[in-house]
Amino acid sequence: MILLVEDNEDNRIVYSTILKHFGYEVTEAWNGEEGISKARSAMPDLILMDISIPIIDGWEATQVLKHDPATRHIPIIALTAHALASDREKAFEVGCDGYLAKPCEPRAVVAEVQRFLGRNNGH
Repeated sequence: MILLVEDNEDNRIVYSTILKHFGYEVTEAWNGEEGISKARSAMPDLILMDISIPIIDGWEATQVLKHDPATRHIPIIALTAHALASDREKAFEVGCDGYLAKPCEPRAVVAEVQRFLGRNNGH
């Protein structure tokens, strides 16, 4: 199961739809606080984390999850419009396992998910 943490409804719909098309189960959160809560309760196989989200941003939410023994093993892929090299470095510094700069093609998201979860679906 994939947790998609994204505040933009259009992006949530696009990414969720394409991931489901490829056989992945997807649950969604719209802010960092909800993302942390759902990660702890659902224990997803992977998290797609937008960085510019309300309440708790994706940087901080990633740090919280990576410092929690119960969730630190979950791969987190940053989804961000911050496309500078320094932003990519920061993503890895805070604990992200992957990084995609927006706008990104839905198939690029699927390819990055498959890199962590394998080519088969998320079941």
